[in-house]
Amino acid sequence: MGVRKRERAEQIKEANKQVAFAKLNNCPTSPRKMRLVADLVRGEKVENALHILKFSQKEASNRLEKLLLSAVANWQAKNEDANIEEAELFVKEIRVDGGAMLKRLRPAPQGRAHRIRKRSNHVTLVLGENNNTQS
Repeated sequence: MGVRKRERAEQIKEANKQVAFAKLNNCPTSPRKMRLVADLVRGEKVENALHILKFSQKEASNRLEKLLLSAVANWQAKNEDANIEEAELFVKEIRVDGGAMLKRLRPAPQGRAHRIRKRSNHVTLVLGENNNTQS
């Protein structure tokens, strides 16, 4: 049983080398606005995704570009001997979840108050390696 566990652990370790991820927590942008930009780069190759984010007008694209570069750096740290161009990295998964909400009150007419919800989000970006080398 110990040999199987060891073999399985080695398989998982090899599979994890092909995947790198980065997280951005408590980003002060609403999740809806961030998802608009995240949908643009989902499934794209890293090089193409960086171009899309670089020339996007949205404010969220700056934060996602920085996050993508961080994920690439994490992949390089795992695979020091590998070459990025040969690996053909792509955005395997990008998930935008709602974060903590700051709740404020704004005065309204006739003694009432309206609630203001300042939303934030958490972004998880996973890079995958596309090694479809046919010989």
